Amino acid sequence: MKHNNTRQLVFGAVMGITIVVLLALTVGLFTVYTGSYNVAATWDHPPLVRWGLDTAMENSVAAQALEVEPPAEFSQAAITAGATRYKAMCQHCHGGPGVAKADWAMGMLPQPPHLPDVIPRWQPREVFWLVKHGLRLSGMPALGPTHDDAAIWDITAFVMELPGMTAQDYASTVPYETEHSH
Repeated sequence: MKHNNTRQLVFGAVMGITIVVLLALTVGLFTVYTGSYNVAATWDHPPLVRWGLDTAMENSVAAQALEVEPPAEFSQAAITAGATRYKAMCQHCHGGPGVAKADWAMGMLPQPPHLPDVIPRWQPREVFWLVKHGLRLSGMPALGPTHDDAAIWDITAFVMELPGMTAQDYASTVPYETEHSH
């Protein structure tokens, strides 16, 4: 008798799981094929979807960056070179100490983070990986195809300095002429 009860419980559990999976698949396909999920950049994802996307991105970057070996330290020359590149290619989306993002960047979803606020959560190897490989469906381009690793490490060196900078420090990192000649 116990054997039959166990068999019935297992069968019931398998059937329940199968029904839930088929229902989820049906809802997913319905959503995909009817266009009922709003993909406009003016409409944020529901909180559960946002959490899932953010968590997946953070965990993926951490895992992918494990093989990246950062330099022992960043030289002042690397930080200065990174400042030039950052101000030319990154500032419009990410801003800087005392510098707001470009108006058009406010229409991006997900919003590019203000890097001085979020960089303390990231390791240099992860910043390097993000700059080199970009982020799919986020507007963050991959600089690896167009820039060598040394240039990407320079950007990383500068980005890692952002949290400790004042607006005055940031403004003095690269003169106006150098910033616009890149």
